[in-house]
This record gives sequence, C-alpha cells and structure tokens, in this order.
Amino acid sequence: MMDWLQLLFLHPVSLYQAAAFPFALLFNYSCLLDSFSTRARYLFLLAGGGTLAVAAMHWYAVLVFVPALGAAVLISSLGPWEVHRWAFFFQMSWQTLCHLGLHYSEYYLQESPSMRFCITLSSLMLLTQRVTSLSLDICERKVEAPSEGIRSRNSLSGHLYRALPYFSYLLFFPALLGGSLCSFRRFQARVQQSSSLCPGHCFWALTWRGLQILGLECLKVALRRVASGGAGLTDCRQLECISVMWCTAGLFKLTYYSHWILDDCLLQAAGFGAELGQNPDGEGFVPDADIWTLETTHRISLFTRKWNKSTARWLRRLVFQQRETWPLLQTFAFSAWWHGLHPGQVFGFFCWAVMVEADYLIHSSARLLIRSRPVWLLYKALTWVHTQLIIAYIMLAVEVRSLSSLWLLCNSYNSVFPMVYCILLLLLAKRKHKFN
Repeated sequence: MMDWLQLLFLHPVSLYQAAAFPFALLFNYSCLLDSFSTRARYLFLLAGGGTLAVAAMHWYAVLVFVPALGAAVLISSLGPWEVHRWAFFFQMSWQTLCHLGLHYSEYYLQESPSMRFCITLSSLMLLTQRVTSLSLDICERKVEAPSEGIRSRNSLSGHLYRALPYFSYLLFFPALLGGSLCSFRRFQARVQQSSSLCPGHCFWALTWRGLQILGLECLKVALRRVASGGAGLTDCRQLECISVMWCTAGLFKLTYYSHWILDDCLLQAAGFGAELGQNPDGEGFVPDADIWTLETTHRISLFTRKWNKSTARWLRRLVFQQRETWPLLQTFAFSAWWHGLHPGQVFGFFCWAVMVEADYLIHSSARLLIRSRPVWLLYKALTWVHTQLIIAYIMLAVEVRSLSSLWLLCNSYNSVFPMVYCILLLLLAKRKHKFN
C-alpha cells in the first residue's frame, strides 16, 4: 500500500512544475484572448521564471540569474561574429565552477548535496542549451543581434527594450526546470502571436499525457517491488547481476520518461508545444520521450538520436557538425563535460561513443551478409536484447556517483556485453581497412 501512496509524493522538480501549470494555462489563455501586449507577455514569462527559480532554489537561484544576466549582456554588446565564442566560454566556465562545487561536496567533504543545489545545476544545464542555441542563431544570422539595433537607441530604456525578449527567453518559466529545447525564433513567434491551439485540443492532449505519466509511475512501483525482492548491485552474484542491472536501469528510464512527459505538458499548457503554422526554425515541437522507438529499436545509434531528442539535436548542432576530426568522440566528451565530469559519466559517455561507432559497422556489415528473412528476424531479436543490455550498462555507469559502485559494475558479468561490441569493432574496422 505504501508503494502506491508514493505516487502522490513526486520528485520536488515535478511538484514545482505542477505548481507552474495554472500560470502556463493563464498565459496561453491570455494569448488566446489577445489581452496582453507583447511586452507584457515577455515580462510575464520573465517574472514567472524568476519566481519559480526563487521558490525551487532559494538563494541558489543567484547561480542561475548571474549567468543569464551575463549572457544577455554579452549578446547585447558583442557582434554576431564573436558572440557565440564568448557566450559559450562564459556559460560553460560558470557551469563548470558550479559542478566543481558539487564535486567538492560529494568527494572531499563526503556530504550529500542539497536537493535545491541539484535543481540549480539542472536548470543551469538547460540555460546553457538556450544560451548557446541563441548565440549560434545570431552567429549564423538566423536571429538579429541586439547590438545591431541598439545603435539607433542610445538610451538605457532603448537598450533594455531590445534586450527584454532575449532575457525573457533565457529565464521563461515553462522551460526553466525542464522541457525540450525551444529555439529563440520559435519562442518569439509564440509570444508575438495569438494562441493557435483550441482549449479543447489542449485539454485532451494534457489529459492523455497525464494518463501516460500515471501509467509510467505505476510501472515504476511494480518494477521497484520486483527489484527490491532480489539482490542489489553490491551483493548480486554472477549472472544475477544482469537482471539487477536491467531492473535498475528500467527504473531510471521510467523516471526520465515521466519527467520528460511532465515537462512537455507544461510547455504544451503554455502553448509552446503547439504547431505555430509555418515554423520559423523549419521543424515542429520535438518531444524528448519517444518511448516506443527507445524500447523497440535494435540499434544503439538510433537509440542515441532518440534519447532526450532535443538535447541530441542540440549536441549535433553545437559540436558534431562543427568538428572535422573525431566528431562523435568530441560530441560525447563535451556531453560528459556538460553533465559535470563525474567519473561514471566520463567512463559511461566514452563507452557510449565506442558502442555507437561499433553499431554503425556491425549493422552495415549485417545488411551485406544476411539474406534470409528468418535469419534477419533472429538477428534483430538478438541485437535488440544486446542493445538494451548495453544501454542499461551505460545508464548505470553514468548514474552511479561513487568510484566503488563503478568498479563493481566494471567487474561484474555485465561488462561482457560492451566488450563483445568492442571486439567486433576492432575486427570489423581491421577488415574494412584491409578491404579499402
């Protein structure tokens, strides 16, 4: 009975997101009635973001306000050819310093960090996405740089008027604590036009997502009950560790899915998940949780592209497409840096990069060698199981904080699965080199 009562006591971030729902609906409804001016809408989103940050983080909110203000100043004062470099350096330096504070607390003081500090770090990571996305848009001339328009407005009021949309975008409350990355052009288009989503459609969409969250939480309770009846990762024996790893990773995935759907619900309630006619960025709303594809694919590379989809697209644009040598490895290395460079994250993301590289070679070779449909179906079934086990291994490596837990994982039978792909990668790469 107590397990099912836990559904009523959600994660603190979920509670704050739920508390923001009425204000998101109010914003959407005001846009539908066209009762707010454009400037008032920007101020409403900015004030909501500041209030939500103080409520969720208390004095730690300063760690979010300072880089947001700094990024707004850099974007407003620098030219489009240099804004991205300086905004990226400033934002990642600040975020790294905050992550070092977490490392100091966990590894040196041996203390558990406060939940509010963890919420702050998560919000900083999302702020980094918006800052770099906006700076890239300005650098690529997709968005007008505020400094180009301010020359004709030398007064302080003119400067603030031009910078308001950018500052509001960096701190708008539907995306402050979670949610898919929304580009500045999409944000601006949503604020400047009336709501295009009818209330009935919004109601049924939110109801369906709410039922999905309830189903995922019920699955979490059931899976937690199954996992609690067996051994843990520290005391499992031999092949038993495989089932322990699968169940534990399943709990992590269900938690991510429910959080992502709730975050998308908040964006949907505010109108940022609706189709806005001709999308200015050439693509519609990108939900982070494509559960069906993630749970049925037999390819690690496809899982990687669909896992936290908007973040995957952001990493592709920010790193992968900008690098000529080893773009895949550099993308995963930056992802480990962005997440905080914990030992498990460094190991897990490096392993993930190797697995994706192996996945490309293995499946391209399989398409050339397998001709029979029954054999192909058997191959897909076996690779699906192997893919899920490798993803579970990577997820546990990334999520564990202590070196002792990471060492236990690496010395368990679970390491066999990534090792198989590593061996196949070496063999197929040698064969491909010899063939070429």
